[in-house]
Order: sequence, then structure tokens, then C-alpha cells
Amino acid sequence: MGEALEGFVRHLTLEKGRSAHTVRAYRGDLDGLLSRLDLLAALDLALLRRWLAEGHAAGLGRSTLARRAAAARTFTAWAHRTGRLGSDPGALLVSPRPRSPLPDVLDTAETESLFAAAVSGAAEGEPVALRDLAVVELLYATGVRVGELCGLDVDDVDEERRALRVLGKGNRERTVVYGVPAARALRRWLDGGRPALARSTSPPALLLGARGGRMDPRIVREVVHAAVAAVPGAPDTGPHGLRHAAATHMLQGGADLRYVQELLGHAKLATTQLYTHVTVERLKVVHEQAHPRA
Repeated sequence: MGEALEGFVRHLTLEKGRSAHTVRAYRGDLDGLLSRLDLLAALDLALLRRWLAEGHAAGLGRSTLARRAAAARTFTAWAHRTGRLGSDPGALLVSPRPRSPLPDVLDTAETESLFAAAVSGAAEGEPVALRDLAVVELLYATGVRVGELCGLDVDDVDEERRALRVLGKGNRERTVVYGVPAARALRRWLDGGRPALARSTSPPALLLGARGGRMDPRIVREVVHAAVAAVPGAPDTGPHGLRHAAATHMLQGGADLRYVQELLGHAKLATTQLYTHVTVERLKVVHEQAHPRA
């Protein structure tokens, strides 16, 4: 059983290119499932359904149950393909679709107030403040995930084109662009902030922590929460909230859905369409202007 689990983990990491977070979550789910078995051959659809039902009875959320089902389906498909199972019971496993709640979005006025406060905080040129300004500007300008931002190296920046080379989920590489305010904040950080924090042992990371190491996603979250807290009445949100705001504001401004999909690095257009629920007012205006029977 242990050999099968380790083989599956190697498959996820080396062949599927899944993130460390996904691999860790799937391993934890499957540890609980496989601990019920003496032989892998005993894994069948009835056991999978019972496992999910027990999780539901224990109060697990829809997203957790959906992840457990996905882990089981991926494992049984791999086990069948590699000859460890004679059939694939997971192929018939149905799980609840996870709800996809989106964070409260900052409106454009709140966003402007956030950046005004961040610019003011960096006015004296203190290195950490310059870095924090670059962080919030880049998150909003590009819509990148926090892990993608922290994974950037200096060489991933093309200042002439105002573009970043980003390595996203599944090791998929994409190029995202950013505007003039983010370019200005980034240049200030590279000129006056990063050199002050860099050490001889520092990595080539674009963003550095106070001790010269690569900036940690937890610190990025603290930076964003603190910046948003300075805006009266703004909903408490983190880096994903700025990603959500970027997508929402672009759609409200008339951006093509496919462009937003490419910018955010979504593999499926349906994921990007989750952001369209906040653009109803713009749709109403277009409908009234263009539809013959509006």
C-alpha cells in the first residue's frame, strides 16, 4: 500500500507536474482512504462512496469532499493503468461540485485609495515600503497568484515591454503585462529597495524579504491585508482579492473574456466566467443600448 502511494505521489509530481500543495493534499486524503484496506485490490466503488459519506457526516465542506473525490479518481485511474487494480472504480464516483466563492471585490474608488496610501507610505524611500508598493501594484496590474509573484526572478522581468514571465499551475508558463504605475513602482524597488535588502547569499528573486531571502507568500498576504485595512470601508481581502479585483475591473471596462483568461492563467474558460457575476450592470447597459426589444 505504501509503495502504491509513493508511486502515485511521484506520478503527480514528475509526470503531472502538480503543485506541492496539491500533492500534499492528495497524499493526506489517500492516506486516510488506503488505511482502511489490507489489499489494494479491495478498493471498490462501494468503499469510495462510504468514505465520502462518512466525510459528509463528519461535517466536511463541499470543496473538501470534491477534492477527496478528485484524489480518489486520479489514484484509481493511475492504479488501473499501471496494473495495480483490475478495474477503475473511481470512474463511476460522483461527488458534489464545490461552490466557488469569490472574495468581496474592491471597487475602483477603494482601489485608488489603496494605491494612494501605498504610494504615500513609500514616499521616503524606505526599502521595505518600496517593496510593499511593488507587491500591491504588481498583484493588481497582472492578476498573478501570490505563489507566482513570489516565484519571480529578476530575469523574469522585461521592463521594455512591461511584461513578466510567470510560471503558473502545472508548470505552465505565460507572459503577463503591467501598466505604467506598476512599472514605476517596480523600477523604484529595483533601484532603491532591492539593493538595500540583498545579501551576498540572496537568491535571484525579484522580491526579497527583510533578511535578504526570497519573499514568503505569508508576508505578501500580511502586506496586502495591511494595505487594504488602511482604506475605510474596504472589505478585508488578501492577494487573491487583488487578483479578483483586477479581473472584475477589466471585465467591467470591456475586456474580452479570453484575454482575462490568458492573463489569469486559467486552464478553463469556465473558471474565468466566475468573475462575470459582478458585471451585470455593464451587461444591462449594453442590452439597453443594443437589443431591439430592450
